[in-house]
Amino acid sequence: MVDISNSSEPYVSKQQARQRAIADAVLTEGSVRIEALAERFGTSLMTVHRDLDELEDRGLLRKTRGLATALSSTLVESSDVYRRGQETPAKLAIAQAALDFIEPGQSLIIDDSTTALHLVKMLHEKAPLTVITNVLTVMNELNGVRGISLVGLGGTYHNWCSAFMGAMTAESINRLRADLLIMSTAAISDGMCFHQSEEAVATKRAMFEVATKRILLVDHTKFERKALHALARLDEFDHVIVDAQTKPEEIEKLRSQGIDIIVAQLK
Repeated sequence: MVDISNSSEPYVSKQQARQRAIADAVLTEGSVRIEALAERFGTSLMTVHRDLDELEDRGLLRKTRGLATALSSTLVESSDVYRRGQETPAKLAIAQAALDFIEPGQSLIIDDSTTALHLVKMLHEKAPLTVITNVLTVMNELNGVRGISLVGLGGTYHNWCSAFMGAMTAESINRLRADLLIMSTAAISDGMCFHQSEEAVATKRAMFEVATKRILLVDHTKFERKALHALARLDEFDHVIVDAQTKPEEIEKLRSQGIDIIVAQLK
């Protein structure tokens, strides 16, 4: 039986940890019998079916005839359930570095970056702040936090990333202005940011255009991935924060292009 009780992720419930472990198992093995998943994770068939229904709704897998089958790895890697558990120490270090750029009284936009979820936990240290976001998880986390004025962006809700996106979201963003944008991306290639979702690109680009200053948060795995839709050039950002596991040659190549790269160290 798999033990999920000692998750290194401090902001994840037991259910979320189990769902992520199920997603990892199905992605690794291609397909797994549902009965085997119940036995492996020490839970009932009913609970596993509920977990699989949620994972299927988020586009991570398909449930058919007693089997859970993996979908495209690019789609899985875009899901917040999958992303939350990846490279946690690196993401925490990046979030800590990003906090240094936030000043009390600012307005900032936060996108659906799972790295930013670590940052959200620290924002009370910089209050008062106005936080603009399309991410339901961020809204729930900041709701009622003293000194934080929360602006929630509506639109069409996408379960796979726990965020609102689409034309209505972009229109709402276009009516706003912010001091700072903190965002991430799915992949980096040839000095460009890419994302697998066209709607995510449209929403992130709208955020990009209304912010005075822009900070990109990327862990080292983003340099190893591919995605379909171009989002922005790295040199369009004021700062790009990476973790210490990023290859030195990648860092030097980007710095030679005039990109301000900050290597985050866990404090």
